[in-house]
Amino acid sequence: MLVLLPPSEGKASSGRGAPLKPESLSLPGLAEARRAVLDELVELCAADEEKARDVLGLSEGLRGEVAKNTELRTAGARPAGEIYTGVLYDALDLASLDAAAKRRAARSLLVFSGLWGAVGVSDRIPSYRCSMGVKLPGLGALGAYWRTPMTSVMPEAAGDGLVLDLRSSAYAAAWKPKGEVAERTATVRVLHAQLVDGVEKRSVVSHFNKATKGRIVRSLLVTGAHPKDPAELVEALRDLGHAVEAEPPTKPGKPWALDVVVREIH
Repeated sequence: MLVLLPPSEGKASSGRGAPLKPESLSLPGLAEARRAVLDELVELCAADEEKARDVLGLSEGLRGEVAKNTELRTAGARPAGEIYTGVLYDALDLASLDAAAKRRAARSLLVFSGLWGAVGVSDRIPSYRCSMGVKLPGLGALGAYWRTPMTSVMPEAAGDGLVLDLRSSAYAAAWKPKGEVAERTATVRVLHAQLVDGVEKRSVVSHFNKATKGRIVRSLLVTGAHPKDPAELVEALRDLGHAVEAEPPTKPGKPWALDVVVREIH
């Protein structure tokens, strides 16, 4: 099983570990593309702070993020699972997993990134600021930039098993499973169901959507569930207490769409 996650806008500090070793990152087929993004991002942030802030979409209060990007090659690096913070990662709580679940996480979780393309949660990276929605002056829109290298790298990473795609739309743009890989891919939407005047209404709640996705991944890692395809994933999630409604694709080469319905927001 391969689980595709979005990153978080907020990130923990880099810390005092050894600096980035690009050759140590997962998916070595992305090395050249990563180098190009890193080079342009560092150069942009070092040359013109105001332009960099505009390109990165940063408010005045986040001006310090530009300076942080200039030090990406020398800043301390930490496992990506510690760098990424926020609602999904709080719910996932990788640090509290037992050793076996942590090994499963290292094998199966990939975090998509505007700067790195995608990294494993145990890959050591510095804290940075560069979302997939950024359009760099030289390389262009990163969502489009990553599609070419991802096309050759991701099918191999997916292997012959289930792909659980929990990415947001901005990060899903960097790689869309096709053909046979798509047919064993499942996307997940979290819906909050509540009664309004006796009628059930459903809505997407961003915060809870992220938290529920984090809990789903955690429960799969903790129990060691290993569904081989979307149909088995539906059964596994139901066994774990999730209310899941599945929509198998009506055409070949399309992913499954899963709705996880929740009635209590917490």
